[in-house]
Amino acid sequence: MGAILLSCLLLQAIALTVASPIQSQPRATTLWDVIVVGSGPAGTIVASRLSESGTKKVLLLEGGGPSYGVTGGTEKPQWLAGTSLSRVDVPGLYASIFSTPTSLTCGKNLNAFGGCTIGGCSAINAGLFFEPPASDFDQYFPAGWKHADLQPSITKLYQTQPSTDNPSQDQIRYLQSGYTAAKKWLVTNAGYAELGINANAAKKTKVFGRPVYDYQNGQRGGPVISYLQSALQRSNFRLQSGAWVQRIVRTGNAATGVVANVSGVITTYSLSSKGRVVVSGGALKSPELLMKSGIGDPAVLTRLHQANKLGGLPSTSWINNTAVGAGLFDNPNTFIELSSPSVQAYSYTYDNPPASDKALYLQHRSGPYSFAGQTSVFWDTVKHADGTVAGMQGTIGTSGFTDFTSSQTITLNIYGTSGLKSAGKVVLDSNFIPGPSSDVYYSNPQDAQDIATFIHGIFAALRGTDLTPLNIQQSATQAQIQQYITTPSAYARGQVNHWSSSCRFGSCIDTNTVVVGTKNIHVVDGSIVAPLTVNPQMGIMIAAERASELIGKL
Repeated sequence: MGAILLSCLLLQAIALTVASPIQSQPRATTLWDVIVVGSGPAGTIVASRLSESGTKKVLLLEGGGPSYGVTGGTEKPQWLAGTSLSRVDVPGLYASIFSTPTSLTCGKNLNAFGGCTIGGCSAINAGLFFEPPASDFDQYFPAGWKHADLQPSITKLYQTQPSTDNPSQDQIRYLQSGYTAAKKWLVTNAGYAELGINANAAKKTKVFGRPVYDYQNGQRGGPVISYLQSALQRSNFRLQSGAWVQRIVRTGNAATGVVANVSGVITTYSLSSKGRVVVSGGALKSPELLMKSGIGDPAVLTRLHQANKLGGLPSTSWINNTAVGAGLFDNPNTFIELSSPSVQAYSYTYDNPPASDKALYLQHRSGPYSFAGQTSVFWDTVKHADGTVAGMQGTIGTSGFTDFTSSQTITLNIYGTSGLKSAGKVVLDSNFIPGPSSDVYYSNPQDAQDIATFIHGIFAALRGTDLTPLNIQQSATQAQIQQYITTPSAYARGQVNHWSSSCRFGSCIDTNTVVVGTKNIHVVDGSIVAPLTVNPQMGIMIAAERASELIGKL
């Protein structure tokens, strides 16, 4: 049976390799109907969907380089030598991207942690794939983007993107001691309902279950696998990596092309007469590109102009809009270290997994390395006197963190989600590199009160379990918890890097995703997505499906 399974996996790997042909470099003389800037989850989906017509010439530009093995990615530990896999393909190597040298991240191009590679953040994150509840779309999105409007997009996404809550190909659930302990705490003691998360997407109050991942055949999935490989087969589609777009070229309010640095060569890619530019660089980099194209806050544009960063664009051609980069959101998070005699911690390693776990993965795409390490997830809400609510989410991993790394310690990560009131903006530093402003987290004190209330409540349910919080006392008052979570440390106020909401509907883009004040420049990525109750990746992919439909009709 093992030999048969291995043969099937080898055939799948061969199929994926064949599905990613080497494309010739796009000619600068070609007139493109669509230029998409950024191959993250949104950009890849938009470029793929718009190329399905077979008539539109679509160019997808990515500043970074290869990631997955199928894209030519070669970063890998020695134990993957001789395989077609890169480190990106192996879910269990996810966390190592944050702690070992890599070319997959944005590095000096971003004052935060982000993916600058084919696939963007979908190539470096855990691959969590949670459908937002209908209430997120109905409450926080404009007409034309309500849940009923998005249902066809959600259906198309599920049809195209595989997902699973049991990624090991032998169908055994590994590293479950933390799940068992958390279930006793939250389900038995706190009254949470254990259920299938995406099968019950609307339920986000006192629910507990297993994480859903967008993996495929025991390997990292995502749009690079489920969308890009099909697009690469089309003669009207081109992908160019290593192309750092510097600015959008405009005549008045109409884009005519983009200027990119392609391996040190400044190249202009031009649009056809009815062409469109879709900016999909993420919630930090997309506002940066708009600003450097003369679209944004006039104070920022003045700085850029004075530093000769606008390509000579005169102030009479600026499109002044202070909404560009405004409203930036990230989930404020707190790590809580939990110890229990019934828990067996497991730490993933990049270079030297246990021999049995290495063999399980290489031979059967099974075992601990078939998933990123999150074993359980739960949600609840905190209600306000005015009837509004703030969403709360927790995920539990397989090991401790920083000062608490015993063999019986695991980490709970608490997020505040939808309904939070704090937001910042995208700022350019003295070198004009984008990053978040200092007021993204807890600038509205209500958020800290809500998260502290949530933690205090779940701590009360720890009585009668063998779980003990180590870095926050179980007996801590709500005020003490609030002080802890708002004080910078290795466990609190860290960047989760779930960036969103920096180019919002109405003020920055219209409901066709066209940038306000422009004719044919769109933004489609996390920038346009309101803060969601769940990890944002699936919501961004849904938005990309909907935007593709709308842009295709223009």
